[in-house]
Amino acid sequence: MRTVFAVALAAALGATGAQADPSAPITVIVGFAPGGPTDTLARIITERMRISLGQPLIVENVPGATGTIAIGRVVRSPPDGRTLSMGNWTTHVGAPAIYPIAYDVLRDLEPVSLLPIAPLLITARKGFLANDIQELIAWLKANPGQATAAIVGVGSSGHVSLIDFEKKTGTRFQFVPYRGGGPAMNDLVAGQIDVRPTEASTALPYLPSGKIKAYAVLAKTRWVAAPDIPTIDEAGVPGLHIALWHGLWAPKNTPGAPAGRRSRSGNAAARKAHAGGASRAPQSRDREVVADHQSSRHHGAVTSIPAIAGPTASEDARKRAYDPAISKSFRE
Repeated sequence: MRTVFAVALAAALGATGAQADPSAPITVIVGFAPGGPTDTLARIITERMRISLGQPLIVENVPGATGTIAIGRVVRSPPDGRTLSMGNWTTHVGAPAIYPIAYDVLRDLEPVSLLPIAPLLITARKGFLANDIQELIAWLKANPGQATAAIVGVGSSGHVSLIDFEKKTGTRFQFVPYRGGGPAMNDLVAGQIDVRPTEASTALPYLPSGKIKAYAVLAKTRWVAAPDIPTIDEAGVPGLHIALWHGLWAPKNTPGAPAGRRSRSGNAAARKAHAGGASRAPQSRDREVVADHQSSRHHGAVTSIPAIAGPTASEDARKRAYDPAISKSFRE
């Protein structure tokens, strides 16, 4: 199926070597292990791009350091249109604020397209004793640091959301970092981990059968694909809102890269391409700030991310998302 999104991307890369040599493969680098939401979205998008571009596309998984190893690989690649990065909030906001990376996500990458945004859910293994958020809080207070919580690296969206949860509720998790959402979800379903904050569409296949349980969606409104799950505000922890956006980037100076421009038709195609179709692509009002104001605290230090900025946000909004104070507070 030819999609408008893939055609638009083909036009954006039309001046590059990728189009000059249609037999040359395009590599899309994902900073996490196979099976998670970023990897899944990358494989769906690249299949549609392959048909419209008429070129082979390869998804290469380069996990480690919360996705920063993969981003560094793209930064160092030639700007010929043959290497793209599938990144998200974690790789382009959280991790750069924490890790001492050797590149600048604003200066060294060219944004190509903002892809769908999905809410996060707080989920747990089916046998965990707590059945709702208030029971979870009570159990955590009675057993501080005993519940294992799967995170996809330090500084990931799930990690930041649970740090905020800890501070809002006076609780404490034992964080267990994974190299990707796929392995983390496998362990949650198998009962090897207690709690996992996860991208909503990743959890959806396991909810109807009761293989995992969902406590709340970290958004102001309920998730349309699972309307029975309460919002985090309704569950009693107001203001803990965070969403996981994804985007495509190219190395800086790649000819033809849109540099932050996107069309409504591209958004529509990206919505269709997203697994399950349950996530939303941002509307025009999301261009400057693609998620709500988020605040997180760690070991007593307050960190504020005034704009969770996506690849199409303004330069000013994106710079505010990389406040050095964030990095300092996470390291203290």
